[in-house]
Amino acid sequence: MEFLTTPHSRFADIVDYPFEEHFLKVSDNAGGWLNLHYVDEGPKDGEVVLMLHGEPSWSYLYRHMISPVATKGYRVIAPDLIGFGKSDKPCKQEDYTYQHHMDWIRALLLELKLNNITLVCQDWGGLIGLRLVGEHPDLFARVLAANTMLPTGDHEPPEAFMQWKNFSQQIEIFPVAGIIKGATTTQLSEATLAAYNAPFPDESYKAGARQFPVLVPITPNDPASAANRKAWHVLQTFNKPFITAFSDSDPVTAGGDKLLQKLIPGCLGQQHTVIENGGHFLQEDQPAALTEVLLNFMQANPLAKQ
Repeated sequence: MEFLTTPHSRFADIVDYPFEEHFLKVSDNAGGWLNLHYVDEGPKDGEVVLMLHGEPSWSYLYRHMISPVATKGYRVIAPDLIGFGKSDKPCKQEDYTYQHHMDWIRALLLELKLNNITLVCQDWGGLIGLRLVGEHPDLFARVLAANTMLPTGDHEPPEAFMQWKNFSQQIEIFPVAGIIKGATTTQLSEATLAAYNAPFPDESYKAGARQFPVLVPITPNDPASAANRKAWHVLQTFNKPFITAFSDSDPVTAGGDKLLQKLIPGCLGQQHTVIENGGHFLQEDQPAALTEVLLNFMQANPLAKQ
């Protein structure tokens, strides 16, 4: 598989991202290997918090949450999905499939021997993460879902999503930082916008970012629909602690929190919240509020003694 690696110099001036680099080689499903980058902060024997980003961001999105959580004694793992951040970037859109993304993050969990995981997921972090919970419920101890869902294609997608999908395929220059900027409620600094553009020196690096909207199941016979339905069968019996922390200003995912609360038994009795003044990328808009929700959630739902 042909792929690109973003030059390290592109990340030299990134602000507020002091984390040591870690890389894992994962199969490209074509006989070769790709480098998957991840942040690994906090004590190695601490409870694991897995923070999964979505489209078109990278682990930089969690920069204001990683250290506050790690300093509480938790081990924070925040990968860059293949095609994003410091991870390698296959050159062709068709090299990115829902199943490939699943396999790449599953490889990280298995290689690092992670268990008792608290999942924090937003956007595509949920499409991947929630399905992982459905396929490996034994690996997960808690889930915090923010502005995300696990679609099966059995329901009509919102018009806003269809407009986004069409935009992503038709726009000549895919405006990564502009997309982040347009889906936040706060004004992002030039340094922050530059950090979101950093992984993508030119359009040839953006195949993964362009492909993600195409991979969302919007029809019942989508290639991922059956696997997502199967994951839902498990999620509907998942009784470990599960909390929603959606934001109040994300029209695309609005209402998804109520559906999760209705269908997943682990949601019962949890302190679900709607975070105010937060857009789709609430980790940018309200990182302190989301961090507080996460820490309170974990402390209120301690792991059972082994």
